[in-house]
Amino acid sequence: MRNRLIWASATLALVIAACGSSSTTSSASPANSCVNAVATHHVYVVVEHLSGASLQKCVGFNGDSIDGQTLMDQSKIEYQAQTFSFGKAVCEIDSEPKQYSECFPKNQPYWALFVETGGAWAMSQTGYTAVMLHDKDALGWHYVTSADSNPAPPPLAKES
Repeated sequence: MRNRLIWASATLALVIAACGSSSTTSSASPANSCVNAVATHHVYVVVEHLSGASLQKCVGFNGDSIDGQTLMDQSKIEYQAQTFSFGKAVCEIDSEPKQYSECFPKNQPYWALFVETGGAWAMSQTGYTAVMLHDKDALGWHYVTSADSNPAPPPLAKES
């Protein structure tokens, strides 16, 4: 119950921060909330920690699409990745876990990857470097226990 209350409070705080004012006409500049806000298109990174706390970053781009590697790098969310025979894998995001010696230690939590398109999350079928995102899409990370065979996605991205 306490974790749900913490998660609900964190989500409410994100919604309040994203909305800014009660006015239906926003006077906030997108430049305040989005990297490269003046770009034609915008995509998002949504991170949900094991505790339920979450964060979101917006990144603007001008081409038809942006790849997951570029999005992660431009979002300024701190992360660590390792290269394996199958490609790159994320081992740590936003200081979770605090430290690691293996990217996927047996029976330990891991970062599940999701892609949001059209307002719906789907578990990614590729690594984050192979994901191609288009305007208003999102890359989602949820730190889940190893016992969670069907992890839930992070909260849906909110447009800045």
